[in-house]
Amino acid sequence: MKEEDINNAHKVLKLASLIAGKPVSSGNQLAVHNPYNGDLVGTVETADLNDTNNAIETALKGGISMSRFERYAVLEKARTLLLERKEEFAQLITAESGLCISESHYEIGRAHDVLLFAAIECLKDNGQIYSCDISPNGKQRKIFTTSEPLNLAVAITPFNHPLNQVAHKIAPALAAGTPVILKPSEKTPLTAIRFVELLYEAGLPPYMLSVLLGDTKAVAEVLVQDPRIDLISFTGSVAVGKMIAKTAGYKKVILELGGNDPLIVLEDADLNLAVELAAEGAFRNSGQRCTAVKRILVQESIAEEFTKRFVEKAKEYVCGDPTNPTTKVGTVIDEQSAIYLESVVNKAVAQGAKVLLGGKRSGALLEPTVITDVPRDAQMVVQESFGPLAPILTFKNIDDAIELSNSTAFGLSSGVVTVNMEHAIRFIKELKVGTVNINEVPGYRIENSPFGGIKDSGLGIKEGVIEAIKCFSYVKTFSMPW
Repeated sequence: MKEEDINNAHKVLKLASLIAGKPVSSGNQLAVHNPYNGDLVGTVETADLNDTNNAIETALKGGISMSRFERYAVLEKARTLLLERKEEFAQLITAESGLCISESHYEIGRAHDVLLFAAIECLKDNGQIYSCDISPNGKQRKIFTTSEPLNLAVAITPFNHPLNQVAHKIAPALAAGTPVILKPSEKTPLTAIRFVELLYEAGLPPYMLSVLLGDTKAVAEVLVQDPRIDLISFTGSVAVGKMIAKTAGYKKVILELGGNDPLIVLEDADLNLAVELAAEGAFRNSGQRCTAVKRILVQESIAEEFTKRFVEKAKEYVCGDPTNPTTKVGTVIDEQSAIYLESVVNKAVAQGAKVLLGGKRSGALLEPTVITDVPRDAQMVVQESFGPLAPILTFKNIDDAIELSNSTAFGLSSGVVTVNMEHAIRFIKELKVGTVNINEVPGYRIENSPFGGIKDSGLGIKEGVIEAIKCFSYVKTFSMPW
């Protein structure tokens, strides 16, 4: 496939599931349409049950093991190729996902960092040494540790970050030396396949990576349940994640599920900062991030002033054509999702909430929406609303804020805006989440820092490049006389 096809609006990408670099030929196709205008962006030849089994067997058969430097070289080359083609990838992300072009460019930068940090880790020695003569029961020996790759891992990724979510699973696995079968979202498969092709071009041995799209029973369920696979790394919905946990059997399971992340604004907060963080957290990426600000919790004494400033700030987030550089909020993933979000707003209004800004839908476009007087039991508060909704709730004091924050089934991330260190420390200790960011959005991190949630947000297992490499490996110990 020629790369100029991406920039040619009159051509449609014709891609296929890839087994160790070779396209499948099942005869079945998946069509991918632009959420904004409905145009056909591309088609994907899908895999069948035989293809899935072939992908597993090919990966397990393997090939020449890659040295640490060879793994580094592939990831480093992929990083440079991605930068060379950043505009092509950005246009493709926007076309198939409806994300505005500025968000797509941002995602390229994040995926670049994933490749960079994964490459760096390849060059580090990750072993340890334990002396055995430190106890009266010990001996003159030393115990050494080393990391070994798994036989085969499966990565299942969602639609909301078509490139970065894929990179966050594939790059650490390859850094560990573990072969991977990637199953991306059917809603945004084109970027994932192009990224896999880029890794092949960077020199990755084909047996190390396959990408499969197809019927759930022929692909995803088989991959999850096959006992030959050592690990399932899944990012997506709570319902699917829990189903994977039930059916995966005796293998490692990494689940990164939903979030209902609060931004908590105390009365001592810098209001300009709080307003900026609330808007960025709620509206970036069309609100389609597990770590997006889903609830804005504001202390009663400053709620009126905060709300006034926040509405004015939210007006800056222009919603429209995702390809327009001035657009800040593109579509959600499809019209069905937008209709659902619209219904969530209507239900809150029926319970007494007030829409101060936005709330209007056109196709898959949903305007950034500011809502006040939202009841604490409203659907948009209790459940995860995956879109540009910004419900504002008030709290009386810190005890009330902590109780309100912890009141949902989720426990991914949080942000607290305060200048009081004692208050900050209390939130860090008492919020039941995987991350607490002080004076920052809940989703702030760098690509190699630990990331993950608890409760219905995950099992407490962390991702991020360094932690993910550990998950895609196992520790072998050996001892010698010393």
